[in-house]
Amino acid sequence: MKFILRIFPWKRTINISIAVIAILIIFSFYGLYTNTFYLLKPNNYIFPLLTLCHFTFLYVLWFKIKEDELTDPQMRNIEYILYAVFAVYVFKTVESLYILVSYSEFENHIIPASFFPIGILIFLLHLFLLGLTLLAIKYRRDMVGAYEFDDMNQHIDSW
Repeated sequence: MKFILRIFPWKRTINISIAVIAILIIFSFYGLYTNTFYLLKPNNYIFPLLTLCHFTFLYVLWFKIKEDELTDPQMRNIEYILYAVFAVYVFKTVESLYILVSYSEFENHIIPASFFPIGILIFLLHLFLLGLTLLAIKYRRDMVGAYEFDDMNQHIDSW
């Protein structure tokens, strides 16, 4: 684990997470079987909308670490929503793996040559996003602190 933490310090984790999410947002509109982008399908907009929570969590994490602040209830709520978004990330990872494995069902159809390279790239990006999300949550626990609100009024700087 120390090796991974040395390769991915918290700033690099946040920056790479943003880059991976941005690439996956673009690929969420891509159809592997047809090699085209579908901008008018409403289902393709679910992933980009859910990643707004992840972007918010990454910004709050960056701010809390940079300003050396403690956790607050808003950050806790964003992280709890991120847990649900993480479940969607797991679903998307399994879905992309299923699409790659189901290649043999469509042998009689014309499959583009970019099916496997792009499909494997999307699958690896989804796996990488899962790892980066867990790593960001670990950095929140280690650098920002646990969610202990028993003495909440002592650490909050009111307006």
